[in-house]
Amino acid sequence: MIKPVTLSLLILVLLAGGLGACRRNEQRYELKGKVVMVEKDKHLATIAHEEVKGLMPAMTMPFTVPNQSDIDYLAPEDQVTATLVISGSQSWLENMFVVRTSGNASGVELPTQAKEGDEVPNYVLKNQDGKEIRIHDFRGKALLLTFIYTRCPLPEYCTLMSNNFAQIERQLQQTPDVYSKTHLLSVSIDPTYDTPEVLRSYGAAHTERYQEETFTHWEFASGEQVRSLAQFFGLRYFAENDQIIHGLKTVIVKPDGRVAKVYSGNEWKPEDVVNELKRAL
Repeated sequence: MIKPVTLSLLILVLLAGGLGACRRNEQRYELKGKVVMVEKDKHLATIAHEEVKGLMPAMTMPFTVPNQSDIDYLAPEDQVTATLVISGSQSWLENMFVVRTSGNASGVELPTQAKEGDEVPNYVLKNQDGKEIRIHDFRGKALLLTFIYTRCPLPEYCTLMSNNFAQIERQLQQTPDVYSKTHLLSVSIDPTYDTPEVLRSYGAAHTERYQEETFTHWEFASGEQVRSLAQFFGLRYFAENDQIIHGLKTVIVKPDGRVAKVYSGNEWKPEDVVNELKRAL
């Protein structure tokens, strides 16, 4: 029979051994680069980094920054060095050292984000049929708008937004009165590639109506004024090789053309948005 003291010592030894094994499985690399975007609510910093020797070439990608003081301090244009830690399927930055090259505390001037009650300007876009549409065309209905691009490789970004919109479309159809008073709009931030033909094919695949899709309730659009529209809602994005590095914004606009709610990130749920749309009517 093991004495209590002996058992306690044995547990401590096993725990220490387990923690040591976790530490031994961690891989650590030196990372240097420039911050291009900070998403404090998600503890993410997108960094254009140099080659990480022994791991990957120079590229731009988001990194998890778990330390609260680090993520609070970071701003676009900061030069950073940090330790990139990889443990199994997880990775994060620690031991961060920041050099602020800009003269102001925010690094660069960030676009302001539209607030509840702000009137949305009458931006002009071109939809999946090649038809010119304007934001004010949707006056009288609650408009749900999000930003995507069809080549986005990240499943938790544009693909998730479109899948969520497909769920919302189906939920709204169950209440014809609400359905007739709402409209969905997915706006591509990649107007060069996302032509009306590409948007039509992409949209019909997500509605699952294919050749029968008429796009009367959920439209897909892009155009020359996309960047201005994105900046109005505080969305920053830029091209990097064959990708577009971007955040996420989803917006509800009231029938009077004023902002009802702005969602940042991908944590919102379709059922919650449906309820917000109903309240906006």
